[in-house]
Amino acid sequence: MKKTICANGVRIIHEKMPYARSVAIGIWVKAGSLDENQEEWGLSHFIEHMLFKGTISRSAKAIAEQFDRIGGDINAYTSKEMTCFYTTVLDYHAERAMEILTDMFFHSVFDETEIQKEKSVILDEIASVEDTPDDDVDERLWSVMYPEHPVGRSIGGVKNTLDKFNREMIDDYMSRLYTPNNIVISIAGNYDEKLIAFIERKFGAFQGNTKGTNSLSEVSPDFRSGLTIKRKEIEQAHICIGYPGLNLKDKRLHDLILLDSIVGGTMSSRLFQEIREEQGLAYSVFSYYSSYTMVGSFVIYGGTSPEQLENMVVTMDKITDQIRSGGVTELELSNAKEQLKATILLGLESTESRMHRNGKNELILNEHKGIDEIESIIDGVKLTEVNKIAYETFTNKRAISIIAPKSTALHF
Repeated sequence: MKKTICANGVRIIHEKMPYARSVAIGIWVKAGSLDENQEEWGLSHFIEHMLFKGTISRSAKAIAEQFDRIGGDINAYTSKEMTCFYTTVLDYHAERAMEILTDMFFHSVFDETEIQKEKSVILDEIASVEDTPDDDVDERLWSVMYPEHPVGRSIGGVKNTLDKFNREMIDDYMSRLYTPNNIVISIAGNYDEKLIAFIERKFGAFQGNTKGTNSLSEVSPDFRSGLTIKRKEIEQAHICIGYPGLNLKDKRLHDLILLDSIVGGTMSSRLFQEIREEQGLAYSVFSYYSSYTMVGSFVIYGGTSPEQLENMVVTMDKITDQIRSGGVTELELSNAKEQLKATILLGLESTESRMHRNGKNELILNEHKGIDEIESIIDGVKLTEVNKIAYETFTNKRAISIIAPKSTALHF
């Protein structure tokens, strides 16, 4: 992997994969929902959408048709800490794809008619999340865990803020955050040096604000325990239980990742085996961790019939209490290590996965650990360390989010 830094500070991370026939390209911006003030709630995600709505020289339809013409797959996403615009194409179409992406990035027109149309599209997207209770229950959990910080807000925004978005707000936000020091271009695949030179010409000439700020995301929030309940006419009851986690830079993060695998991250995990296989209380039950620059969380999710909800939660509590007091076993830890190494290694076999890994590591962490180093870190995790993080995690007071039918009896 190589790193090229343009004169204005834009970073290009490129990894050659000569055996591949594809090239994955991503434009990464350190601008996400964490960087929005209350009035801007949802603006990062809105801008992501608007970059597909037409440039000075291309309509939205032309952008789509030109990517179809080269067999390319173009997409984008917004998270709490970043926005990424990316594509994967055959190697001989890489420069053409980059040219279209560059046009979208620098020359989008943000037409007022398109702005109003896209507001409706995003409101439909928000409604689709609310119609998907396993997604909705998770978003509501974050609002309990971090109620007074942008990390606790949904990425998509709400109608009250969306209604006020206009060209001036977009320009102000992009001027503040779409800056050379906040931009990384990540390339992986069978590219040639002409592509890198092309990117240097296009992005190296970008003279935006050289001191882009992400001040809102630099304030570390305090975790809050609490409960939110939403009643809805659905068939299942859904619950998320949240605990404080670790931020991305915490040296104990791999301890927590391995704990997650043992608790509910795999089919052999304690949650899956006890709740689904042994007791048949739920079809879907798992745990996950989320880590950001300043904060993290550990979450347990389950979806079950309303009459089984209380039994499922009692079982969840029994499992976490057992792990908190008795720890995990050497066999569980050994299995989790092999599972994690396989997940990482197998996940890096495609050009797109390599591009995503390198782009995120450069943008957020500004460091790149080799595979051998990561394997060594995983292998070096000790049982006492995992048990210590388990005790600390499950000793904390928790936050709970529930979405359930009106008739469900709840004793929380």
